[in-house]
Amino acid sequence: MAAMTNTKASVNVEIDADINILATTLLGRMGLDQATAIDMFFRQIIAERRFPFQPVAAPTLDELIVAAAMESTHETVELATDLDGNILVDRVLHPGIHDWAANG
Repeated sequence: MAAMTNTKASVNVEIDADINILATTLLGRMGLDQATAIDMFFRQIIAERRFPFQPVAAPTLDELIVAAAMESTHETVELATDLDGNILVDRVLHPGIHDWAANG
């Protein structure tokens, strides 16, 4: 790696104003300014020779729906039938199923 000099360079970046305010506020609470934080970020990239954190793509709506479905637990209810094949649902034990069976 080439020797480091004390020559300074400017970095001009446009970011969302709200992000700038929030980040600047938090950096201030840490005792840092933007220039120092960016310098630290760049130095960490150099030290690790990679991005210092792993960016992750936000899940798609389809992925969120599948994940929610996989996590949900559904009650399994074994239902009986009468001699004519009609489903018998106990109104007290399974009121939701009874209501669905009765009203569709």
